[in-house]
Amino acid sequence: MGRAADLPGAAHLVLAGNVVHLDPAPVVFKGMLEGWSRQQRTRFLKWEGTIKPRLSLVRRFAEFTNQYPWEWEPAEVEAFFDHLRSKNPNLTVSTGRQYQNGLRMFMDFITDARYGWLATCLEQFGRVPAQILHEWNSVSHVAEFEGQPGRRPLTYEEVQSLFDAADARVDDKRARGRKGALTAMRDSALLKAFYAFGLRRQEMVGLDLADLRHNPKTPDFGQYGALFVRFGKSSNGSPPKRRTVFTVPEMDWIVDVLDHYVTEVRPRFDVGQHPAFWVTERRGRLSKRGANEAFETARQAAGLPEELDLHSLRHSMITHLVEFDYPERFVQDQAGHKVAATTAIYTGVSDEYRNRLLKSKLTARHAELWEKP
Repeated sequence: MGRAADLPGAAHLVLAGNVVHLDPAPVVFKGMLEGWSRQQRTRFLKWEGTIKPRLSLVRRFAEFTNQYPWEWEPAEVEAFFDHLRSKNPNLTVSTGRQYQNGLRMFMDFITDARYGWLATCLEQFGRVPAQILHEWNSVSHVAEFEGQPGRRPLTYEEVQSLFDAADARVDDKRARGRKGALTAMRDSALLKAFYAFGLRRQEMVGLDLADLRHNPKTPDFGQYGALFVRFGKSSNGSPPKRRTVFTVPEMDWIVDVLDHYVTEVRPRFDVGQHPAFWVTERRGRLSKRGANEAFETARQAAGLPEELDLHSLRHSMITHLVEFDYPERFVQDQAGHKVAATTAIYTGVSDEYRNRLLKSKLTARHAELWEKP
C-alpha cells in the first residue's frame, strides 16, 4: 500500500518501531486513537468540547462490539444505535447524527492510506478496516431543525413570570435574613441580561467589565449601549467569533438592571481586580453550570414547563426582535448567526403577531382598492 506520509497521526509516527508485542491488537487500537487525537489537535479543534467526546464515543463503541476497528462491519454499528435508542427512547435525531458523524470520521481517518493504518492492520492482522456507515444506516438530513420539539421561545407572560420569580427570591432571602440574597440579586440581573441580549451561555459568562460599550446612537444608555462578545461560537477549529450586540430601545429597562448590578451588587462580592462581569461568592467567574442553575431555580419557582431551559431565553429574544419588526439581517447579526436560515429556526412568532401582520396587510390592501377610481 506504499509508505505512509509524515502526517500528524500517521501510524509510523505513533507506534514504537522495532517493538514486538505479544498482543498487538490493543496497542494498535490505542495508537489509532492517539493518532486521531493528534490529527484533530493539529486542526486546532477543542479538546474538551470536540476531541475528548469523540474518543470516548469510539471507545464506547469498541466496548459494545468487543471487537477492534479492523473487525467492525455495518451490522455492528446498526446494533449499537438500536441499543442506544432502546436504552434512551428520547435520544434526539441531532445527537444520533453527531454520534454517527463521529464514528464516520474515525473510520475515514484509519482507512485513509496516507496515515498508514491500513498497511499496519494488513501486516499485523491480515485484514483492514473499512467504512461502516453509509447512506442506508445513517440519519438522513431532511429537516433544518432536529432539536427537541419542546424547546421554544417564552411568551411575554412567561418572561415576566420568570423575572417576577427571580425578584421574589431576592425579597424572600432578605426577609428571612438568610444567606444568599446577594447571589439571588445577581441571578435576577443575569436572567434579564440573557433575555435582553440573547447571548449563548459561554458568551454571557465570558463577559468582562471591559466588554461594556457606549453606543453613540443611544447616548442615554451610557456604558450599557452594547456588549462586546469575545467568546462567540467557533467552528472547525477557528477561534471564538466576536461581535457587538446592541441594546435595543424595547429592552431599555436592562440599562438600569445592569447599572444596579455593576454599582451596587457586584462590588459586594469583593472580587477586587477580577475582570469578570458575572462573579461568584467565591470571588471567581460564574460558570455555565451556575447560569443554568439560576434559570432552573427561577423556572421552578414560576411554575413554567420543564422543557424550557436557559437557551429558550435566546430563542425568546430572537423571536421578539422579529415581532418588534427589526430587519432580518439586524436580528441575524445580534444573534451571531452565520446564515439567516439558522435565525429562522430560532424564531417562533406568536399568533398575535401574525394576526397583527395579517390585519395590517389587509388594511393596506383594502385602502389601496378604495383609492382606485
